[in-house]
Amino acid sequence: MLHTRSAFARRSSALAIASMLLVAAPAIAQEQPAVDRPAADPGVADIVVTGFRASLSSALGMKRKEAAAIDSIVAEDIGKFPDSNLAESMQRVPGVALARGDGGEGRNISVRGLGAGFTRVRINGMEGTAQTGSSDIYGAGNNGRSFDFNVFPTEIFSALSVRKTPSADVEEGSLGATVDLTAPKPFDQKDDFVLSMTARGVYNELSKKVDPRASLLISKQFGDSGFGILGSVAYQKRHIREVGYSAVDILSANTNGGFCSPIGFAPQNPADNAIKGADALNCSTGNPRTSTNAAYQAIQDLRRDDLSGVAGSGAFLPRIPRYLNSEQNQERIGGSLTLQFQPDDQTDISVDFLYSRFEVTRRDNYIAAISFARSAANNGQPMTSVRDIAFDENGSLVHGVFDGVDVRSEGLVDHFVSTFKQANVNFRRQLNDSLEVSGIVGFNRSIWDGKKRLQTFMDAIDTDNFTIDFRDGGTTPKLGFGIDVNDPASFTYGPGRADGTVLGGFSFQGKPSRNKTDNLTAEANLKWTVSDAFSIRAGAQYRRSDFLSTFLRPYTADTVVRALPAGTSLADITRTISGVDKLWGNGAPASWVAIDPEKWASTFGFDSVRYCGVECGGGRSRVREEVSSAYLMANFDLEDAIGIGIRGDAGLRYVKTDMLSSGYVTVASAASPTGLTGQFAAAKNSYDDWLPSANIVVEPMDNLLLRFSGAKVLARPELGLLTPTSGVNPVTRVGNVNNPFLDPIRATTFDVAVEWYFRPGSLLSAAFFYKDIKSFIQNVNSQIPFNQLGLPDALLENSNTLPTELFTVSQPFNTPGGKLKGIELNAQIPFTFFDGFLGNFGFLGNYTRVTSKIEYILASVNGVPTVTTTADLVGLSKNTASATLYYEDEKFSIRTTGNFRDKFIRGIPASPGSDLQGNAKTFFMDASASYNVTDRLKIMVEATNLTDEQNRLYIDSQRQDTLFETRIGRTFTFGVTYRM
Repeated sequence: MLHTRSAFARRSSALAIASMLLVAAPAIAQEQPAVDRPAADPGVADIVVTGFRASLSSALGMKRKEAAAIDSIVAEDIGKFPDSNLAESMQRVPGVALARGDGGEGRNISVRGLGAGFTRVRINGMEGTAQTGSSDIYGAGNNGRSFDFNVFPTEIFSALSVRKTPSADVEEGSLGATVDLTAPKPFDQKDDFVLSMTARGVYNELSKKVDPRASLLISKQFGDSGFGILGSVAYQKRHIREVGYSAVDILSANTNGGFCSPIGFAPQNPADNAIKGADALNCSTGNPRTSTNAAYQAIQDLRRDDLSGVAGSGAFLPRIPRYLNSEQNQERIGGSLTLQFQPDDQTDISVDFLYSRFEVTRRDNYIAAISFARSAANNGQPMTSVRDIAFDENGSLVHGVFDGVDVRSEGLVDHFVSTFKQANVNFRRQLNDSLEVSGIVGFNRSIWDGKKRLQTFMDAIDTDNFTIDFRDGGTTPKLGFGIDVNDPASFTYGPGRADGTVLGGFSFQGKPSRNKTDNLTAEANLKWTVSDAFSIRAGAQYRRSDFLSTFLRPYTADTVVRALPAGTSLADITRTISGVDKLWGNGAPASWVAIDPEKWASTFGFDSVRYCGVECGGGRSRVREEVSSAYLMANFDLEDAIGIGIRGDAGLRYVKTDMLSSGYVTVASAASPTGLTGQFAAAKNSYDDWLPSANIVVEPMDNLLLRFSGAKVLARPELGLLTPTSGVNPVTRVGNVNNPFLDPIRATTFDVAVEWYFRPGSLLSAAFFYKDIKSFIQNVNSQIPFNQLGLPDALLENSNTLPTELFTVSQPFNTPGGKLKGIELNAQIPFTFFDGFLGNFGFLGNYTRVTSKIEYILASVNGVPTVTTTADLVGLSKNTASATLYYEDEKFSIRTTGNFRDKFIRGIPASPGSDLQGNAKTFFMDASASYNVTDRLKIMVEATNLTDEQNRLYIDSQRQDTLFETRIGRTFTFGVTYRM
């Protein structure tokens, strides 16, 4: 069993705010956006309030009506969703936890402890996929089913709902929840004509720029014709800056061959090597042995059995300790168009179109020590002397002074575009008093287009007096580089030396790459109303998903590092990174020089690079998935028949999944301009399931509801794991081998809840949920020399990695699952029981606690498990909470929201010697206010991350060494809305 220490304490101000705000919780909800929309609840039908309070009351009325457990957020007004990011909005839904990405922006969610891969998202009733890129620490590009909510502007949606318990008529695929995003429709509006315009300015204290954000919505109902049209468009441009510290990984001191031993120490490390200049007095040419016996012996004395079962060093150091500065330019545009036809009460036909485009250019710059990540092959750690060093009781580095360290200034430019398009037709027709037909037909396409991912770097070789210092007690160290990092003359750039020394260079890291997912959906439903108390629903669905992933490979001749042209110095192709010392502190330099990618490309003629596809080792993989399903479900309401409020649904769903995957495995080819080519491979897999489900609601007395739900569910593997391909990263020495024969993750679920609607618009509730996860999909790591992987040595080109070096190779397998259980406490309380001023206040909050026991494989030899453990589910936070205190009258509205998420596992296993990679707990606080100048004109102000929270990633449950910690700062928004 793994035990994780509590994360480093946050600021006292944030904890004080959290203690006041984080109490019980909201259950705000709406029905799924199905064609068959239930009538509004009688208890809330006469609500005349507007704004935030009205959106809460509306959602609560819908929640009460539903048989399944559904929580929602609806727009406060036309075109005004209550938050700036869809994922951030969902933090207020009970059981939902937000996962943030680059710049601190909400990217995806977990529900009741189950991560983004277990959550299905439907847009206007259709399953959708949305993918963005990110930095490596946040998982790089999304190539699976996980939904990245930051692709979309919020203004094009009117509601979102989170369905936590399944029904037979809802397509399978979720263990956590099914999230429905709904765009507005013309006949949802109260007025025949609506025009709403919003303009905002967004300011962040780190980027120090004011960015525009605007939206427009127009809706028109054409009299008695039954025809209506609604269109919306939203635009946002943002400049984001993020500063902080990164370790990349934490490795034991012997991973890359240990340090350079002191003079006279036996055995000598590295051994004599004439080519590298290693002898009794020197670690390498011109690099004397300056290790002290005390420091070197301190490392030798720290021994332990690591998680692979091999005795190793118990001393752990950052792999690439570095300061970082990340700047992003974002542009997000989206729109919706709906044509709706309601000629009578029995007919509703709508045609929906939706589009979104999210473009990002991210520039990351690092000033780092690279030697701890290198072996003797490229004159790394074994050529580094240690003069002074100290560790804590767990083996984590506290302080170190090193000589012979290679210092690197690295830059990374990442440019990608994510687009989403959807068109669908929804219809409902009441044929007679007993029969109703409904359905949906639609198509959507999601494309992530990685246009550029270029790494450039220059190195300072064998610098002395490099320091790493954690002694101030913080979670990140102060780094000292021993040279003037703001002087281009301190660095070199050019071809490497014959002894393996790297003098700078470049890498097309991601290569031009593209993921495209097409989804085609068709569904037909028939409802037979037998009596007022009983109805039967039956239907069938067909979905075809086509996932295509490609990347190009540059010609070998275009990847060769060349010397600077005559008359050109590094000063001519560099720029200055400044301000990190003030924004981050912690010993960061006031400025450092970095290669300017545009000047670099112009100098070396890399304005255009030749690429080729699978014929020269590029990638092309595809997964085509066809899902055919049918269901039969009974709905019942027995109150009139037996005098007790009992209603619900029970049904059975059959689903068959057929999967065909293909791809190209890289092999050597002398005829190719890269020395590589692709060998085609394909695989088939299929499985079918019977999935029963039931939702029962008992109302033993007025306004008190008891809910019971049980079902069998499944979640399919991530699409990127199903391709029959493999690959390696020669720089980080990691590889992967995919598995097209993965089975889905299956589970049995049970839920019970009590809800008390004690006043209009009010709720107190508690829920218990249990999931028996029958199997899990996990990457199992093995240490294998590259030359035993069956891949060509040409893949190591320009990497200074030898074919004999060990690679950490992962392959996904179905592994034993485990149990998950939890509770939710929810509260929604408008203070209408007070008279006067106090009656305008209200409170909503939620608290969720989830525990799990999942069996993981930590290490294997040739794919055979050697070490296993039990830990929490990946992505599960044991405790999450959200609380909002608000005030609203006819003119003025203000609210503040605090969101807490406990620590959670991001990946398991981690590097050898560490059991997991985790995310520390976080607390974010936001606030917003608005004032109605007139009935048509409103001004507003919003603030996010008022506590200046920082996100921290760590490695190992005991040591909790910091991998990554950054500051994103506070963001302030000022805006105006006009409606007519």
